[in-house]
Amino acid sequence: SQLPSLFQFPLVAILSFSISSLGYSFINEFTRGELATVMRTLETPREVGTMAAWRLTELALGWFAHFDSIDLAALNLLSHSPTFYLMTAFYSLSPKTAVAGLAVDVVASFVPFLLLRPLSGAHKATSSTPNREIIADRLISVLSTLLASFIYNVVLFLSYKIYLRPAFVLHFEGIHTVEPAQAALVILTTLALVSGIAARSFIFTPLAATGRTDQDEKAARFDPVEATLGETLWWNIWGYTTQTKVGIVRTAVLVAVTGINTYLQCDLTVSGVESSGAAAYASVWALAAFFTGVGLSFVGED
Repeated sequence: SQLPSLFQFPLVAILSFSISSLGYSFINEFTRGELATVMRTLETPREVGTMAAWRLTELALGWFAHFDSIDLAALNLLSHSPTFYLMTAFYSLSPKTAVAGLAVDVVASFVPFLLLRPLSGAHKATSSTPNREIIADRLISVLSTLLASFIYNVVLFLSYKIYLRPAFVLHFEGIHTVEPAQAALVILTTLALVSGIAARSFIFTPLAATGRTDQDEKAARFDPVEATLGETLWWNIWGYTTQTKVGIVRTAVLVAVTGINTYLQCDLTVSGVESSGAAAYASVWALAAFFTGVGLSFVGED
């Protein structure tokens, strides 16, 4: 973008809020307000301010962490889909409306970044991109996607069997059923597959596209005998390769954004959900994000 850097992030925020507002207006118009039957209106300035501040935080995190449009689209899909799945599987929201809502959230983050920030080398996969042959390999792409999808499926299945069902009974007032709708099982499988694609784009691809740096060479030459106490402590805490650091940071971002967004959405916008129930539900998806990040980081490193 040719805009001065000072104006770029404010424009990203304005575009994102505008697209989101316009998109949800269309959804409410064409579904005759179906979302309003499940989602409650934010009633107090505190609730409105909390959700607006969190949305700005999501955008700021992506912007100042130098994520590109594909990163933001993947992160938003992974962090916003849990709430729409909840409403579809247990509150009888139609799949079409849920998909439309999720699409608005993803597009509202994707388009502003696409307009104002070029794609990263990892997502362009140019000839100068490190490990380009790994990123472009179709078999590796399929296998890494299936791995992430499998982890999401297993964590969600086990969590539901172990403790989500009691949480639904105790902390989700007005829930239609504690058993997911039959169609929701197909939706969950599809969602896990799409989540696998998004997780691969957000974690595996940038990690695999990270080459060795001067810091890696410096860490390899580290000598604990000659190092100071401070240098030794720092090396023990953060003396990983650049690839490993990319995996750690992106996994931490995914876990945090998924957990916080799912909690806030469930607690403040879904009718009848108590704070403890929102926390229990959000923890499941945060746990799935964590294990997926660990798995993709493990297979993506040289």
